[in-house]
Amino acid sequence: MRNTAKITTAVLAAGALTLGLSACGSDKSNSASDTSGPLVVAASPTPHAEILDYIKDNLAKKAGLDLQVKEFTDYVTPNTATEDGSVGANYFQNQPYLDDFNKKNGTHIVPVVTVHLEPLGLYSHKIKKTDELKSGATVAVPNDTVNEARALKLLASKGLITLKDGAGNGATTQDIAKNPKNLKFKELEAAQTPRSLDDVDAAVINGNYAISSGLKPAKDALFLESATNNPYGNFLAVKKGNESDPRVKKLAKLLTSPEVKKFIEDKYAGSVIPSF
Repeated sequence: MRNTAKITTAVLAAGALTLGLSACGSDKSNSASDTSGPLVVAASPTPHAEILDYIKDNLAKKAGLDLQVKEFTDYVTPNTATEDGSVGANYFQNQPYLDDFNKKNGTHIVPVVTVHLEPLGLYSHKIKKTDELKSGATVAVPNDTVNEARALKLLASKGLITLKDGAGNGATTQDIAKNPKNLKFKELEAAQTPRSLDDVDAAVINGNYAISSGLKPAKDALFLESATNNPYGNFLAVKKGNESDPRVKKLAKLLTSPEVKKFIEDKYAGSVIPSF
């Protein structure tokens, strides 16, 4: 992707936490405290960075916004970089994930504006419909707290399992009350779930990772979660106190513009759904 810095190592993500949220470097020239410089936004490659690149190439100049995009392939570093000021904002996550992250890491990230939903889906290279899942089949699910719970809720919504009463955003396989097909679960880092499709019977995959691996959620998923009243919309986020940064306000307006809505609908054909 043009003019986009890529940071791909999980080591960097781990280091960010180990060094007390400081591993993203000491360069604060692009931090949220300097509103005269460019706004640097941390984003997952697909679709977040693609949407931001569309804005950068087509809308930002006219709006008077100097926008820079940094790609991250993990779900940790974008928040730690936003917390320590290495970037001014991020765009990759949903509210349940952010709530859990802030609680566990003592960060102070807040949402600014919700932009889109990437429906979570069940995929398989071995079956064409869920009725073909055999007893004892193995299903891969993301292993982070929120996405594992989200995956289990999706399976429960289709009757493949039943969760215990009260199982919420922290649900794990230990919260399964009924498992009529005796499904076995393989817990993997979310980014690894698409790569598991040749080794498991089915996998629950986040929308961004499905798209980046060449899957078309609206076409290839055995089923997708409903977009109705869905709490997992992805949003632009900043460190608390930076919501009024004029650069952030400009980007929030562009992210929810008719032009961006059309771009999302045309490019992703139902695999990414505008939330505005």
